[in-house]
Amino acid sequence: MGIDITQASERNKFAPKDPIEICLIWLLEQFVARLPGPWSMEEAVEALESFGFRCAAKNTSLSDLDSLHTPAFLIMDEGSIVATSPKTEDHGPLQLAPRRSERVVDLDLRLLSSNYSGQAIHISSPIKMVTDSKTHQGRFGHWFFGPLWQSKFVYFQVSIAAFLTNIFALATSGFSMIVYDRVMPNSAMETLIALLVGVFIIFVSDFVIRTIRAYFLDVAGAQADIVIADTLFEQIIDMELSARTEPIGSVANQLREFESLRDFMTSATLTTLIDIPFAILFIFVIWSVGGPLVYVPLLAIPVIIGATLAVQPSIRKLTQTSYEDGQTKQSVAIETLQGIETIKAIGAGSMMRKRWQDVIAHQSTIGLKTRLLAQFASNMSNLANQFVWVGTVTMGVYLTQSGSIGSGAIVACSMLAGRAIAPMAQLSQLLTRLNQAIASYRSLSKLMMQPREHREQAAYINRPQWQGAIEFRDVSFNYPGQTQGGLQNISFKIEAGESVALVGKVGSGKTTIAKLLVGLYKPDTGAILIDGVDTRQIDPADLRRNMGVVMQESWLFSGTVKQNIAVGAFNPTDEEILEASELGGVHEFISVHPEGYGFKLKEKGEGLSGGQKQTINIARALVGKPPILIMDEPTSAMDMVKEKTLIDNFKTKLLNQTIFVITHRTSIIDLATRVLVIDAGKLVAQGPKSDFLKANEQAQAQPAPTAPRPINPMTPPQSNLSNRVA
Repeated sequence: MGIDITQASERNKFAPKDPIEICLIWLLEQFVARLPGPWSMEEAVEALESFGFRCAAKNTSLSDLDSLHTPAFLIMDEGSIVATSPKTEDHGPLQLAPRRSERVVDLDLRLLSSNYSGQAIHISSPIKMVTDSKTHQGRFGHWFFGPLWQSKFVYFQVSIAAFLTNIFALATSGFSMIVYDRVMPNSAMETLIALLVGVFIIFVSDFVIRTIRAYFLDVAGAQADIVIADTLFEQIIDMELSARTEPIGSVANQLREFESLRDFMTSATLTTLIDIPFAILFIFVIWSVGGPLVYVPLLAIPVIIGATLAVQPSIRKLTQTSYEDGQTKQSVAIETLQGIETIKAIGAGSMMRKRWQDVIAHQSTIGLKTRLLAQFASNMSNLANQFVWVGTVTMGVYLTQSGSIGSGAIVACSMLAGRAIAPMAQLSQLLTRLNQAIASYRSLSKLMMQPREHREQAAYINRPQWQGAIEFRDVSFNYPGQTQGGLQNISFKIEAGESVALVGKVGSGKTTIAKLLVGLYKPDTGAILIDGVDTRQIDPADLRRNMGVVMQESWLFSGTVKQNIAVGAFNPTDEEILEASELGGVHEFISVHPEGYGFKLKEKGEGLSGGQKQTINIARALVGKPPILIMDEPTSAMDMVKEKTLIDNFKTKLLNQTIFVITHRTSIIDLATRVLVIDAGKLVAQGPKSDFLKANEQAQAQPAPTAPRPINPMTPPQSNLSNRVA
């Protein structure tokens, strides 16, 4: 049997270009829009794991390749791969070998055996646990604890290593006791040499175990760090804009707080946590060696714990306040950096500096109080530790005089008492850092609880090719936190391949319509349909992949001009980039630049004019020839000649694409065949472009009481322009 995927590739102009990518799309077709290429095998495994699939590289013989070991990627000797699928009731296992054919055929073990390397990557079903639909799970279950649990065997080994290092710690006290009680009274030098050899072996072993323990803890932490950080950033990218109610600086500070959470999970912290239970072991040894001497550390431990716990409620409140101050500080910093040109131009530097000084002063005061409380608990621990040493020695003297213990026991017990108290003394620092970690975790957990564009278990409609028909059906929308000023019962239709202009006053809702169409927000009521399908049933990434979008603000990324254009399509070729650049007007100025398309732009395209930024944004929207083109004030920063050239190019070369342009300028309306007029969130008129231009000319010809005033194209003309709403 055979399943031909070539036709689907021909229908889809975004078809993959390398074998690994073809196999990935075959296995995960619904995720194609979210997986950028080209690929390495490591990146393929990373992509699969990011969706919750478990991947394991194993040496596998072809004879063992049955339904229990598929699906899998088989690595060939020449470096290519073959993908296999599980057998079903209808057919046996299938294979896809892109180097040979783009047809999926029955698994042929004899054909594969000629150049199979023996290495395969087995793919198991997703392990994402379905819980509350509002909670986003990471690739290993819980977004934070899941990656840590993947290293559970490492942490178990670390616990064993901690047990051994604490056992080895008894060697020093045992050595001192034997030397004082046995070696010195009897001048047993041979015994001393034997003890030295044994202690040397123990010390070297302790050094090796501690080094290995620290290494494996760092490795486990680094692995979890990569996965958790990627999950957090994925949440930022995929989070619904309606859920983002905090300033950008606050969100950036939430990501930064991951550093505090990660620092808490460092080897030093975990070592302290592991060492605390072993204090019981040292207490038991003190009782075995010194008898009544055990009461000294037993009395000190409650004092240390009590002092530590007494300050924790205040520290917890101060930590939360400090965290909120950190968010405010980050917001002020980012707001200043983003608007530094405007701040300088209007002389607002003093105002921003005053905000910065206020938040810094408050955060400094809170930090001082936190450190004073933490230092009080730490000083109490140190004071108790000193009294334990003095108390052990003093009480040991009386016990020695009564003959209950020897002098060596005093030395051994004082050393063991210090070991038993040390973890308790570090408890205050540990709890302080724990409060910081808890505040960070709560903040990040709140972030991870925000709704995502890609909902768990959502069944999206996958359509390889769109025509470009658009329909708004009684759409109403208000931005989050606002009760008015949005859209009210907007309805209109745009046929596939039609060019439509949307005009209206400032703040009438034009840009809001574009954002809803792109899927940045969802309508409160009503429906938005593309080719008859509600956009809420379409994968947001798939929706935007079939749209070329020019937003009102020209936003460019740091990188080359070529990279800024290529990001608008799925693996565009150089020919496609060049074609889009010529059509959008980029080639005109970049072709004479010494670095050409390799010219590196700074953040937001600093150094380019407004018109040049717009041409790059337009080229980005055109690359890949998406069926729908949405442009919001695309020529607002261009001169008349540049705008005329762009309009002429669009008229002659964009014949089959649906064009939806938002504008205040009458000139750009020449690109459209029909005009929609919106006012105060309502569609008040629509009709042919000729009627709109005629009404505009008549309004310009009518004299006003004081002076002639041309009609503003934002004002809905009421002449022959139809007032009937679709």
